[in-house]
Amino acid sequence: MKKIVFILMAAMALLLVSCGGSGSATGKQKQITLSAAGATFPQPFYNLAFKKFNEAGGPLINYGGIGSGGGIKSLRDQIVNFSATDAFLSDEEMAEMPGEVVHIPTCIGAVVIAYNLPGVTDLKLTPELLEGIFLGNINKWNDPKILASNPGLALPDMEITVVYRSDGSGTTFIFSDYMSKVSPAWNAQLGTGKALNWPAGIGAKGNPGVSGTISQSQGSIGYIGYEYAFAQKIPMAAVMNSAGFFIEPTLESFTAAADEEIPSDTRVMLTNSSNPAAYPITSFTWIIMYKELAYGKHSSEAAEAAVKTVRWLISEEAQAIATSVHYAALPQNASLQAEELLRGITYQGQTVLK
Repeated sequence: MKKIVFILMAAMALLLVSCGGSGSATGKQKQITLSAAGATFPQPFYNLAFKKFNEAGGPLINYGGIGSGGGIKSLRDQIVNFSATDAFLSDEEMAEMPGEVVHIPTCIGAVVIAYNLPGVTDLKLTPELLEGIFLGNINKWNDPKILASNPGLALPDMEITVVYRSDGSGTTFIFSDYMSKVSPAWNAQLGTGKALNWPAGIGAKGNPGVSGTISQSQGSIGYIGYEYAFAQKIPMAAVMNSAGFFIEPTLESFTAAADEEIPSDTRVMLTNSSNPAAYPITSFTWIIMYKELAYGKHSSEAAEAAVKTVRWLISEEAQAIATSVHYAALPQNASLQAEELLRGITYQGQTVLK
């Protein structure tokens, strides 16, 4: 009889551990798996940061890089613990969500103009040239308008092939937000959005798809996250900013763009900054999550793990990871606002962070 009781007690103890019943917080978190989806723009940072956090005893995060549009839909459908987007939700999109959504900025990135021209590495582009190329009105690399901004640069007599995102994309949103600010023609014809009705070019899925297409196609040009161009050694154009300077994409020029007042909900675009040192196509990228995390089958343990994971992303250690993979770290004011937003997140009305 004693042997049977001992076996039953051992089985119950094993069941408690497998269900996350360990007395230590680390033991609990090791049993938790979170799901997240969204932007490919910050994915290199997220992949490394989530792995590091898991190795330190945090939850396992399964992150799907499906684009900002897919991430927003996944959160709206309540099938993820949190999502990622490079385009903050508009008031209309916020109203369509089944609960209040908070935006947590996690780093600063930039959309660069990447191109594939043999022997050309110092291309300079103005807003007018970007308008002409991406609207399909400038279709040769040796067009006089391009030559005028690039004196002495040997540009070939070659057709321009525009490569754009075929999926709903925050990268597209950032680029089109910038273009809408600097080009009335663009604003009237295409506007700002995560998916556009492109007049010319070829589509590719995700930042990896666009960067891969550019790297394999001579004469091509497209917009991608800086880290993808950097990793694949694809040339990037210097872009004229609002002060009239051609600015190379660098972490320093990205940080300069964030030198402005940030609203309490952090929903702000950094594009076309007035700072003379700023690269003009720069943006925050955000984790979005519900302010109340008791939805679907999400447990209080999962809610706590999700909030602590996102809080980790804005920590100094995680921000150092961001800079190591070519994102600019958050300015202090953005980090403080992100912390304040996280402290307001609840589970069944109770604050998650104590």
